Amino acid sequence: MRNVLKAETLERKFPLLAVEHDCIVSKNADLSVAFEVRLPELYTVTASEYEAIHSAWVKAIRVLPDYSVVCKQDWFVKETYRSDLGKEGQSFLARSYERHFNERPYL
Repeated sequence: MRNVLKAETLERKFPLLAVEHDCIVSKNADLSVAFEVRLPELYTVTASEYEAIHSAWVKAIRVLPDYSVVCKQDWFVKETYRSDLGKEGQSFLARSYERHFNERPYL
């Protein structure tokens, strides 16, 4: 029995032509440009700073030409909380807090 299914290649499904001048050019004449934007950590900005960041995003998106696609990717880092259990002069509540969250994961 012969295989009658057509084989698909990665190049056919994802038709990249070249990378020139820091732009990705596809075989369909689409251009892709990547930018890295560093945003502040969550809950570290005031309401006015958050509004300024939002308005900057809106301005940047409005100047893009028609048929542009914007993809925003968030980056999360998983770490574990390291408490300082050897501190002197801590209250019972402070020591309990440190023991409770010691080595717990957070993003």
